[in-house]
Formats: sequence, C-alpha cells, structure tokens
Amino acid sequence: MPDIRHTPQAPTTARALAPGESIDAHRHDDHQIIYAGSGVLAVTTDAGTWIAPGTRAIWVPAGCVHAPRAHGHLALHLLGLPADTNPLGLDAPTVLAVSPLLRELILAYTRAPHDDTPERLRLRAVLLDQLRASPQQPVHLPAPADPRLAAVCDLLHHDPADPRPLAALAVAAGAGERTLSRLFGRELGMTFPQWRTQLRLYHALRMLADDVPVTTVAHRCGWASASAFIDVFHRAFGYTPGTHNRRVSGS
Repeated sequence: MPDIRHTPQAPTTARALAPGESIDAHRHDDHQIIYAGSGVLAVTTDAGTWIAPGTRAIWVPAGCVHAPRAHGHLALHLLGLPADTNPLGLDAPTVLAVSPLLRELILAYTRAPHDDTPERLRLRAVLLDQLRASPQQPVHLPAPADPRLAAVCDLLHHDPADPRPLAALAVAAGAGERTLSRLFGRELGMTFPQWRTQLRLYHALRMLADDVPVTTVAHRCGWASASAFIDVFHRAFGYTPGTHNRRVSGS
C-alpha cells in the first residue's frame, strides 16, 4: 500500500486546478473545509465520493485520507481548522450548504494574508457562526464493499443512462435481486432508486462543469426528458441546471 502524505496542519489557501486535475490522497491533523469558487469539486475517501458545486462545501474531518479532484476549471479554496474547532460536531466527510454570505466569507478568509490581525479574527468568528447554521446537503456516492454490489455500481458508473431495473442488473452481476436490495440498504444506506439518482446527479454535475448542454446531460444520465432532469436537479440543489455554471462561478 502506498504511503499517504501526512501534513499536520491543514492549509488555508486558494489555488486553481485545471479540469481533471487532482491532488494525491493525503491527510491532516486538522479539520478542513474544501470549497469550489468555480467549477465542481469531488472529494474521494475510502468511504466514497462527495461532490460539491459552488453552492456546497465539503467538510473533511481531521485524520481522514482524502483526494480532491476538479471538474471544470476549479477555483479551490481550502480552510483549515484546529482539531478542537468543530462547529458542527462532524466526524465524517459531509457536504454543507453554502449561503451567499458564507461563500463570500470563505473567499475573503482564504485570500486574505494569513495573520492574526483583529480584523481577520473577527472574519473567522463570523465564518464559524455561519458554518454552525449551515445545513447538511448530502451529494454522496458511498463506496460498496461487497463484490456483487460493486459490480452493479460499476455497470451504472460506466453508463448512468442504463435503464435496466435492479432485477436485470442482478442477473448481469450474478446475484439475487433481494440480496442486492438488502446490500444497498446495509452498505450504502439508501435504496437502489435513491442511489441511482445520486449517481446520475453526480455525473450530471461533472458534465455541466464541462459545458455539456442540459438536454445532452439529461439524455446521457438517463432521464426520460430534459424537463424531468431539470425537476430532479432543482429539487436537489435549489436552482436549475441551465443556471448551474453561472452560479458556481459566482457570476
């Protein structure tokens, strides 16, 4: 097993990542908030993948091995917090809603000179207050452990538009439908339809970050129509896919 890079202090900084660029798996002794000022951010751990557009941020707890990846041109903002500073009491990676005010606080704090001036300390205090009020908004693809479940998940990762029901996918994976249904609940914490919707939203966000047209995204991700896709996307994120790139870029 390769060595995992260990950086005791999680950095607070801003940097750019090109489309498809990633940061090798690593861990910190501090907590970290990872935010995409533009583009779409994916963070992968042993437990699965979390994805966040510009209206979301990802909380990574201290000690968690994680690997961020860019979809689209990513303006990455990293905010480190000491291990004893956990405003939401979270001990697992979590996607958080980012209000317009919280967005501006993250941008300002990660771009400002890293000193302990009274102004910066006040900015940090307000930022933490906003974090405490930030609801959790899971866009998470848990990682399956059972090889039969993994086989089904892999089939749909390769083709999220695959329309086959679980019974047909079970045959392709050499497993029983009831067994797979139980595994989805036990290992992934959701039903098969819920997981497939999360998978399709995950791929939709990636495609939208690459400027793929909404109708094409709907087709490639398996929705029956663009209007059906728009409805599911709006219920998940609070805005339509047609306005996605404007929102995640802050324009």
